[in-house]
Amino acid sequence: MPFLIVKYLASAAVIVLVSELAKRGDRMGAFVAALPLVTLLTLFWLYFENQPEAKIANHAWYTFWYVLPTLPMFLAFPWLLPRIGFWPTMGASAAITLAGFGLFALIIRRFGIELL
Repeated sequence: MPFLIVKYLASAAVIVLVSELAKRGDRMGAFVAALPLVTLLTLFWLYFENQPEAKIANHAWYTFWYVLPTLPMFLAFPWLLPRIGFWPTMGASAAITLAGFGLFALIIRRFGIELL
């Protein structure tokens, strides 16, 4: 149980750190957010929980493939925000990401990589 509490606190601290940095400076907040901190924490947690190396490696492998289809959302969000407002932009961004995942999964399936 103490490990679980440390896990939650450390993971939450990353989110708080990024949001606090973003309030103080756009570039620094974005830079830290772009770092794979959540992925690194997940890899640490899997390792400390004695998960097999294959499981840890698979997590990193699939994370790479899942990041790629999110990239169009990061281009669309700043363009949409001043035009349609925050909540519609969030919805559109989610839709763009879901469509990107679906399309990307179909494309890379031809190369033998199954994501969905």
